[in-house]
Amino acid sequence: MTLVLLAVERQFGIGIFDPALGGDPLLFQHLFWFYSHPAVYVMVLPAMGVVSEIVACFARNPIFGYRSMAYAILAIALIGFLVWGHHMFVSGQSLYAGVVFSFLSFLVAVPSAIKVFNWTATLWHGRITYTAPMLYALGFIGLFTIGGMTGLFLASLALDVQLTDTYFVVAHFHYIMVGGSVSAYVGGIHFWWPKITGRLYSDRWARFAAILLFVGFNFTFFPQYLLGAAGMPRRYHEYPPEFQTLNVLSSAGAVILALGYLLPLLYLGWSLWRGARAPDNPWDATGLEWRTSSPPPTHNFGTAPHVNGPPYAYRPKVVPGAVVRAREGTS
Repeated sequence: MTLVLLAVERQFGIGIFDPALGGDPLLFQHLFWFYSHPAVYVMVLPAMGVVSEIVACFARNPIFGYRSMAYAILAIALIGFLVWGHHMFVSGQSLYAGVVFSFLSFLVAVPSAIKVFNWTATLWHGRITYTAPMLYALGFIGLFTIGGMTGLFLASLALDVQLTDTYFVVAHFHYIMVGGSVSAYVGGIHFWWPKITGRLYSDRWARFAAILLFVGFNFTFFPQYLLGAAGMPRRYHEYPPEFQTLNVLSSAGAVILALGYLLPLLYLGWSLWRGARAPDNPWDATGLEWRTSSPPPTHNFGTAPHVNGPPYAYRPKVVPGAVVRAREGTS
């Protein structure tokens, strides 16, 4: 829609965004961010679902507060469509609009905090196994928490004047989208890899890569919080000499981070040809997908599976009996 409006303005001279034609340049920013900010939640909400699956499995605990987790996802999705204006605190929009968007930006942190609390409570008293998928999921929880808390600084009208268009924004965005979402998705790849391919990878190398990614990420982007707080603007190729140390540290961290991303390509690729055959349920998980063969047959199940229990019944003393019983046509 925005591109059509822009084309109409360019071709027919109708003032929509161009102030010289009577248009409003802020309208373009509103339309851009109305799409672009919810797009962040489009990418992070599925990652939260992945983390819930992994944490429950390797903590051997049912998801704590499952209903509140579900409602929290719905709340994030809904409020996420109402906070786009916090990108425009210094753009010239009205103070009233800024106050409303600031309040909504603080409000969206509440369901996000509920999810972090529930993941932490799921770990509490759990029988935790530190496999590679679990390390990636724990990395997500830590990095997403840091990214979310620093987002509150950017939601503050006064602080945002100092922090807008600095490296603080760069660090915050990457803690959510890379440290958070990408860590979760890489963890999901490791979690479902045996089911998808029927092959096992080296868990030792996978755990090393998860730790390397976590360390490299923090060395890369945490210095950028300090740079942004000190006033270093983004999108500049040159910076004052007093910022040299933190920039070098960030660049060195990027090398470590690159290795953390390269290693999974190597050992996962190796596993396709040389990895051991994966059993149907190597993690002793309770999800329905683990009740068929690895890799699954064309139609997943030879016959319709019977589900007669909740999906996260990892403690037989809490929910007795089998969670899922499936009659597969193949072994």
